Amino acid sequence: MDQTIFCENLKKYRLSKNYTQEQVANHLNVNVQTVSRWECGTTLPDVLTLPVLARLYGVIVDDFYKKNSVAYNNYAQRLAAVYEKTRKPEDFIHCLLEYKKLMHDSVLSMEDKWNYAAIHQWMFEYCKNTAMEWYDTVLNEGPGLDTNSYYTACICRISFLFAVGKGEEAVRQQKARAESDPENSNEMDLLIVSYIYADKIEEAYECFLKAVEKFPDAWVLYIHGGEACVKLKKYDEAIQYFDKAGAIGTPFCDELYCKAMLYEKIGNYKDAYRLYQEIAEKLRKNGYDIQADMAEESAKRLDMKKG
Repeated sequence: MDQTIFCENLKKYRLSKNYTQEQVANHLNVNVQTVSRWECGTTLPDVLTLPVLARLYGVIVDDFYKKNSVAYNNYAQRLAAVYEKTRKPEDFIHCLLEYKKLMHDSVLSMEDKWNYAAIHQWMFEYCKNTAMEWYDTVLNEGPGLDTNSYYTACICRISFLFAVGKGEEAVRQQKARAESDPENSNEMDLLIVSYIYADKIEEAYECFLKAVEKFPDAWVLYIHGGEACVKLKKYDEAIQYFDKAGAIGTPFCDELYCKAMLYEKIGNYKDAYRLYQEIAEKLRKNGYDIQADMAEESAKRLDMKKG
């Protein structure tokens, strides 16, 4: 370590913040002579003091040893600069937590605000690219022995494509997949899902009617066909399809969730409340306590409305 550079930086950073040695000493709970000796190189701060000094001066510890470095307005902005360079998720978290502290103290400057937005934008890009990479990995690997997980991932991918403004691409891709595999009910179901996300509800409904005629025992078709009916305000028909899915057998109370949400939508809070309670009971019996808690919270939310 070049001690001269280190000591010069200690003084440079302090002066850039307009701190006196006494103010720094008070912050660190040491005496003024100690701070003076650090800057003169007579003694050096210990390793536990360095991070505290870095935070105070708006730098990271490594900056103390650099010949050409500047102090940022605050420690959060310095961490943002680190994240801008590395784009590592762990650096985003460090920066995020530091900005949360500034928010708690209500000391955000205009630069802090746009910087806070920027780090989320960079993280969004990272998450978007990572999500697409892994969805495409699943697609390329195919269903293998886990068909349910595969097609759940496909639905999530369609939802994601719509979320990032690639909805037309999602519909186009799914049309091609369904046409290339006409004997696969799941591919037809994914086409219905893509139509629903595209708000092409009539197309979704027509696609469902054709699909269910060909695949009458595919429970998932009735779930999404029912959802199309809900959007078309064909509520009685939707209930019939949800019940049909339940009669065939759904893996996770799917038809009960759909009916509960429909009842809540049309103001039938009593039946919605009853169904959420039924869902919670079934889930808890099968060991899904977290999901059961969520269903019970939905029921509690309706408790006052059901009369």
